[in-house]
Amino acid sequence: MQAAGAVFRLLQGKRGLSRAVRSYGGEATSDAGAGDTSATRSSRRSVDVSPPCPFSRDEVLAWLKEDDDWKLSFLWEEADRVRREHVGDEVHLRGLIELSSYCRRDCLYCGIRASRKIERYRMTEEEVMECVRTAQKLEYGTVVLQSGEDLGLTSDFITRVVRRIKTETPLAVTLSLGERSLDEMKEWRMAGADRYLLKHETSDPELFRRIHPEDRAFPVQSRGKTGTVPSQGPVRLPGTVPALPEGSSNPRVELLMRLRELGYEIGSGVMVGIPGQSYESLADDIMLFRELDLEMIGCGPFVPHPETPLGRQAGESMGTVHNGTVPGFADGRSQVPATDTMTTKVVALTRLVCPDANIPSTTALATVNREHGRELGLERGANVWMPNLTPLKYRILYEIYPGKAKVIDTAEEFHQNLLATLAHIGRVPGKGPGGRKRVIQ
Repeated sequence: MQAAGAVFRLLQGKRGLSRAVRSYGGEATSDAGAGDTSATRSSRRSVDVSPPCPFSRDEVLAWLKEDDDWKLSFLWEEADRVRREHVGDEVHLRGLIELSSYCRRDCLYCGIRASRKIERYRMTEEEVMECVRTAQKLEYGTVVLQSGEDLGLTSDFITRVVRRIKTETPLAVTLSLGERSLDEMKEWRMAGADRYLLKHETSDPELFRRIHPEDRAFPVQSRGKTGTVPSQGPVRLPGTVPALPEGSSNPRVELLMRLRELGYEIGSGVMVGIPGQSYESLADDIMLFRELDLEMIGCGPFVPHPETPLGRQAGESMGTVHNGTVPGFADGRSQVPATDTMTTKVVALTRLVCPDANIPSTTALATVNREHGRELGLERGANVWMPNLTPLKYRILYEIYPGKAKVIDTAEEFHQNLLATLAHIGRVPGKGPGGRKRVIQ
């Protein structure tokens, strides 16, 4: 490993290590604003600046474009070394509970977008608590309550569930419910919620707008009904999410900063290979992770549902690479591929840039590489696994992308396979909530 690290440093920086803060390699840069985006600039007004980053934006960009397997082998080994040094061999297990497939958003890639006429569901409080008890029995440290952006999951409902989990179990609670009002998020934090996960998806404002239709009242389409709550009609976006400061381009970045002020551990992340995503914008995303000083960072490949606008356009003009460039990229920038290798490059670089963050090996990565995707993520910097505890009858209805819902194992059966996988790669299940262990620099 020491030899691999030495070679990595030679590959990374031709001029050597010129600053003490260059822990992992690369050449020094005096440009503190390298890789700035409007989102990162606005974040500095509200978030403490992290210790100096061991990479410049240009160095991150160079590694994202690197295709030489021999050179990449040192990136993988260095990311694994840094992961072991900073967060250890434990893989923290977060039990995922998908509360609802209703969503008021109409994102162009998502299988549960508001305009799709599909069967939808909302879990009851007792159904959620049954999943929570399964997580406790399997000795997971955290449950993740996730859903589409569903106002039918009322603030009172989430508050009751969070309070019960914190009262009846030792588990940490992560919420991933989309963009909700600050009043609601404050109430959930007071009830005991520990973390909030809100992926900003891309720091490129034009690309963000392209894949998210302008906010408006979407009637949520539903075919049939499950559970005890009827289909919801048109819903309006809450008006209490704060206005963006001047210069900020992504409302989710601003909301993440407000969540930290409320006392949450915050998590975000990106999709790798969105049609129209350049290597340059992906490098900006990785630098933004550092700027936001995130506790959790999720990086998965872009996998559109085939019955969505982006899914139907797969392989056509918006997502096809012609001679190494994407149509519309007048400056010749290249399209980022949505592959397992590219995704693990992002995971590895994220580990090096944010050495003490919790980084999952995602379900989407395991979807694009069913045989080895999960293991590759864990071997290239990740330290979190999120087993799905959603009841099978609902899991099949939460198909945000194809292939996700085809796992037919029960939570208990999947757990046994999980333990075997961890043993095979020399890792162990984490104990306790698994919060971020900050590095003192």
